[in-house]
Amino acid sequence: MATTFNYKRVYVWELPVRFFHWTTAFSTVILIITGFVIADPPAINANVEATNSFWFGYIRAIHFITAYILIATIIFRFYWAFVGNQFANWRNFIPYTKKGIHNILHVLKVDIFLMKDTEHKLYNISIGHNYLAAFSYFIMALFIILQVATGLSLIADTSTWWLPNMFKWVSTMLGGDIITRYIHHILTWLFMAFIVIHVYLVLFHDFVEARGEASSMISGFKFVRSERVKESESEIIEKAEKITWKKKNKKTQKEK
Repeated sequence: MATTFNYKRVYVWELPVRFFHWTTAFSTVILIITGFVIADPPAINANVEATNSFWFGYIRAIHFITAYILIATIIFRFYWAFVGNQFANWRNFIPYTKKGIHNILHVLKVDIFLMKDTEHKLYNISIGHNYLAAFSYFIMALFIILQVATGLSLIADTSTWWLPNMFKWVSTMLGGDIITRYIHHILTWLFMAFIVIHVYLVLFHDFVEARGEASSMISGFKFVRSERVKESESEIIEKAEKITWKKKNKKTQKEK
């Protein structure tokens, strides 16, 4: 007889998180397309006078404007990692606890190697990101920062704006523009691979678990087993009580 569970509709992804997700997604796609055109421009209207055909200039402008939008979005997400809800908090992206490391091993076992889950521990059911996904986003954020740094460094010599000029040292540190461009180009392929894996895993979870994984990044809501929600709520209460106790203890010590 099949086991049935009660599910609760939980508001997981706040509007700023969803805004960040889709802005980053569209920006990345535009940057990849325009980036490949800039790297190897097709001979469109090659027989026309360059001054009468400025299409490549528009491609570069779109690439740069989109890059600045992405930079602003990343800065905003960094801010929201400190003021957002528990699922947006920066602590979720670094597996520094035993539970977090155990969850990464569990996800590798079940999702990547497609092995059966024999433990069935309740905390392995993720409400927000699972720890492996969250940590991979943290690593990708570091790669995005490197991509931004190499990109701004490549245009620093031809730009009069202070922002690209701040990154002139990156090209020098990496050994010149050619190596910087190679790194910028390789990272683009890395982002493409990440997009494919990310979309596959989201659809995989949506199909297997049927908890609204894909639609949650539009609505903000996911469906989670009721007992898992209760466990999460008790963890939050316990943490809040610990923080309150520490504050009271410090206050008592000061009064003494």
